[in-house]
Amino acid sequence: MNSREATIALNMLPKIGPIRVRRLLECLGSAESILRASAHQLTQTNGIGPETARIISQWEQHIDLSKELEDAKERGITIITQDEPGYPEALRHMYDPPLALYLWGELKEADKHAIAIVGSRRTTHYGQQSALGFSRDLARSGLTIISGLARGIDSFAHRGALEVKGRTIAVIGSGLGQLYPPENFKLAEEIANGNGAVISEFPLQHRPDKKTFPMRNRIVAAWSSGVLVVECPKWSGSMITANLGLDMGKTVYAVPGPIDRPTSAGCNQLIRDGATLVSCADDILDD
Repeated sequence: MNSREATIALNMLPKIGPIRVRRLLECLGSAESILRASAHQLTQTNGIGPETARIISQWEQHIDLSKELEDAKERGITIITQDEPGYPEALRHMYDPPLALYLWGELKEADKHAIAIVGSRRTTHYGQQSALGFSRDLARSGLTIISGLARGIDSFAHRGALEVKGRTIAVIGSGLGQLYPPENFKLAEEIANGNGAVISEFPLQHRPDKKTFPMRNRIVAAWSSGVLVVECPKWSGSMITANLGLDMGKTVYAVPGPIDRPTSAGCNQLIRDGATLVSCADDILDD
């Protein structure tokens, strides 16, 4: 087993995660050494309890690495680990960079110039048209549009980029073998077939849950130069992405909305708290 395969195996294991793996690497030196270590050796690392140590030391009972690699190859999916050249540079500097990325499609050097466009799953006509308009104009200017392939604003953001033959990247909160939401499979296929990439940090058959979407949001925020929130209520995943972006030093932009619409309450709050109000793509490009 080489370092790449060992890293993919660690990424597949339950209850581990990039932060614990980083601590283990500091103590044991390599991904292969982690998988070869005894449960007792593993528990010498801060944050590694008996249960986690048992999972790692018995890793072959929990996952089928050979099948994962074979399935990915058959589906045309590339798996990139942190040590490989194709791993996005922006993600290397995160507090908790993904151990591995499952890539359906192709990344290009230009994708480092990216902006996130996010918003509510429940949209109004105003939000939909705003997302399309911003996405078209920003993609036309050469920026890659990053979003989460969710229903609503995310979908319109991806479509706007596709309409002008621009680049777009969809970061999803499930494995690529369990693409969510399923009705966006055709959209994902269009993105992957020459217009960008669909990306996940989760194993192929990992199902979405309440934890996977915030994890997805941190990648969206980290990859982008700025985060544009088009339409969202006060409590939403888009607000999480915006706040993550602020924590990472990214500029947050927000499209204002009617004061009596709950669907715009999140954007209006962001503007009140210091986000940059934008009404067209030029506002972002000039900034």
